[in-house]
Amino acid sequence: MDKITLYEFESPNIKISMKVYFNEKNDLIFDGHDIGKTVSELMGDSDYEYQYTVRFKEVKKIAAIFNIDLHKKTVLLKEIKNRFNQNDAYSKFGAFMKENNIEFESFTWR
Repeated sequence: MDKITLYEFESPNIKISMKVYFNEKNDLIFDGHDIGKTVSELMGDSDYEYQYTVRFKEVKKIAAIFNIDLHKKTVLLKEIKNRFNQNDAYSKFGAFMKENNIEFESFTWR
């Protein structure tokens, strides 16, 4: 399945990676990972992972809001990238889903 990179950044103190894709159940996955000295200083561990899972029935709402045919998954992923492509993509995508009553699950690990 296609994975679209929303945001990547790397410096000597931190590496940030955020991707969006569909899993084998057609759920939309927003997957983020921060690692490095800065993360350790802020979180107490050098590794921070975060994820949204949006079930397929809720993905339909996102496709409708963006006016995209749900069968064109890569187009939908690219549109998510167009709208959420900065360091704050995770929080902004979460706010977007809350504002539009889109149900999702979130997970963080540090």
